[in-house]
Amino acid sequence: MKKVLLFLSAFVFFALAPEETNGALLGKTQALINRANKFGPYLGLVIPNLFEMNPLLQHPSFVPSELVIDFAGRRFRFGTIEKKPVILVMTGLGMLNAGVTTQLLLSLFEIEGVVHYGIAGNANPSLHIGDVTIPQFWSHSALWNWQRYGDGPSNELPLEENGDYTRDIGYIKFADYTTSNVTSCSSPFDNLLNNVWYQPEEVFPIDGVPEERQHAFWVPVDSHYFKISRLLESLELEGCVNSTTCLDTTPKVTRVQRGTSASIYLDNAAYRSFIYNKFNVSPVEMESAAVALVCHQQRVPFIVIRALSDLAGGGTAESNEAATFTALAADNSVKVVVEFIKILRSFPWLLPEGRS
Repeated sequence: MKKVLLFLSAFVFFALAPEETNGALLGKTQALINRANKFGPYLGLVIPNLFEMNPLLQHPSFVPSELVIDFAGRRFRFGTIEKKPVILVMTGLGMLNAGVTTQLLLSLFEIEGVVHYGIAGNANPSLHIGDVTIPQFWSHSALWNWQRYGDGPSNELPLEENGDYTRDIGYIKFADYTTSNVTSCSSPFDNLLNNVWYQPEEVFPIDGVPEERQHAFWVPVDSHYFKISRLLESLELEGCVNSTTCLDTTPKVTRVQRGTSASIYLDNAAYRSFIYNKFNVSPVEMESAAVALVCHQQRVPFIVIRALSDLAGGGTAESNEAATFTALAADNSVKVVVEFIKILRSFPWLLPEGRS
């Protein structure tokens, strides 16, 4: 570990030249990456935004090195957490940013596993703002086949016969959410938007056949990481923003069955209720499924830790709770991440051989 710190501290901030940001790894940069990888593998921390990363940068457990590599619009920060070598990288908002950043991390560096964390909306009525969720499965719930008006559940979707689309996962019927009181005596509500059918992602695992697609909707986190995460459930979390603003319930860490992502900010009570009842999801947000899908295809173990900052439209009509509780949720997510890494470092025998 001392060698790692000495090596990392030997380098000053390193920014790539403009021509390198276009994708070419010049000799100096490649040599730096190669040498850094000799001191890996690293645990990759993939973080959506600065307000979620800053609490970790300021946490006493994080010891930064002077090595920072900028590449393709991303900044890779090196350091240790609880003496475990880590690389921190911010993705930016949404699925595309998260997927690109995660793939860059895994392609450039020796990564033993990925921890993705941040805040999320809460679709689960049994959970509360401030709680930190650790889902076992993740889905991308905004890959759709939008059915033409007049067709219904018994009608085959376009290209379904070719295996491009499916009706296996289910759909949302927009007519179920029509508010008009005008309807005929013989027919239910109708809506020209008709139905949207949820679709699995096409995936191409590194141990599969190139250009031969597989499909995935629910992507499991690493089973051993998830098993270890049970040790986090007794962790005490912060419940107050300040001396006058506190949560009504004591926040907790809880493992849940499912979370879902889409490049959509969800602040709608009707869709919140639908997606919970349809898929039994708890956190709803905008990046985790992309991280999950990339790690799944690259066969890199990962886990996602998301703190609940708002009720995704299920709260009061006046405002979204995220304006008040985002900072608290971000702090709680960081606290859980640091404790998770501490467990990885302190109890390596909890992992399979070769994963400590």
